[in-house]
Amino acid sequence: MKKVQIISDKNLRSLKIKSILLNKLNKGKVKKPHLSIVIGGDGFMLQTLKKNKNSKKYFYGINSGNYGFLMNKFSSKNIIKNLNKAKLVTISPLEMIVENVNKQRKNHLAINEVSILRQSRQAASLSIRYSSKTIIKKLVSDGVLVSTPAGSTAYNLSVHGPILNLNSKKLAISPISAFRPRRWKGKIVSDKYKILIKNLNPSKRPISAVADNIEVRNAKKILIKTNQKIRFNLLYDKNRGLQKKIKIEQLRREFK
Repeated sequence: MKKVQIISDKNLRSLKIKSILLNKLNKGKVKKPHLSIVIGGDGFMLQTLKKNKNSKKYFYGINSGNYGFLMNKFSSKNIIKNLNKAKLVTISPLEMIVENVNKQRKNHLAINEVSILRQSRQAASLSIRYSSKTIIKKLVSDGVLVSTPAGSTAYNLSVHGPILNLNSKKLAISPISAFRPRRWKGKIVSDKYKILIKNLNPSKRPISAVADNIEVRNAKKILIKTNQKIRFNLLYDKNRGLQKKIKIEQLRREFK
C-alpha cells in the first residue's frame, strides 16, 4: 500500500471508486513500483500529469468521467490483476511558448494539443512556419491547432484533422473553419522541429493560445515544440491500450 498513491477527483463517482479501490488494495498485492492511480476524467488526468511533470512515477488512470480516452475502465473484480498486467505507454508533451502584444512570455505544456483561436468576432489571420520553411503565408480562419498523436482523437478529430498512430513521431497541424485558403486541409509534420505561428494583425484580429485547457490571451507569436526531456509513463489494461483506442477511432472514421 505504501508504494501506491491514489489521486482522486472530488466528485461522488470518483470518491466511490476510491473507497472500493482502497478496500481491494488492502486485500491484494500490487507488484508495480512507483505507481500512482488517478481517478477522474481526461481533464483531471492531464492536470495531474502536468503537476507531476518531473516525476518518474507510473500513472494508471481510472475513468469516472464521460469519455475517458486517456483512462482505463474500472473493474472492481479485476482491478489488482489489471494493475499488475498493465502495459506501459510513454508520451512527451508539447511545449507552448507565447509572446503577447506586450512582449510578455509565458510557457505551458500540452499533452493533447495547442489551439490558436480567434478572440473576437474577426477571423484570425495567421502565418505558420515549420523549421525553416513557411507552411502557409496567410491563413484566415477561426484558428489552427497542433496536435500530438495522443490528442489526435480529441479536439483535432472534431475539426477533421488526421488521426496519428501513437508511435508515428508526428504532429498534426489542422485549420479550424478555414476561410482562406478554403481548400487547405492542414499538414502532418515530424515532431523533431519547431512550429512558429504568428498573428499577422494583432490589433484588429486578436487571438488566444490554449495549451490543452490553459489560455493565454492577446498572443502575438506562438512557438510550439515537443519537449522530449519530459516523458509521462502511462499504464493501460492489457487489451485496452491507448494504441488500440486510436486504431479503433481510425477504423470508425474509415467506415463512415
